[in-house]
Amino acid sequence: MKVQVLEDATADLADGFLFYEQKADGLGEYFLDSLWSDILSLRIYGGVHDVHYGYFRLLAKRFPYAVYYRIKNNTARVRAVLDCRRDPNWISNRLR
Repeated sequence: MKVQVLEDATADLADGFLFYEQKADGLGEYFLDSLWSDILSLRIYGGVHDVHYGYFRLLAKRFPYAVYYRIKNNTARVRAVLDCRRDPNWISNRLR
């Protein structure tokens, strides 16, 4: 399966990087490495995750983030990478 990361999801990753990099030098880079590893695992595990808000939801292994994606034509299209600590209503609105 192919993985396509949409523009909004790329912006979410950049926001997460900035947040964690402000906490400690190098933590933002570790965040990106971890999340990209999770995202690329969709090549193998795409479609096995529970559906939330109409999207498959992959929970990140090392950070409190979720990757929301849909599958179309054997491609996992990543729509958002969101902090799970956000208000569920905000997440729902963000995914509309």
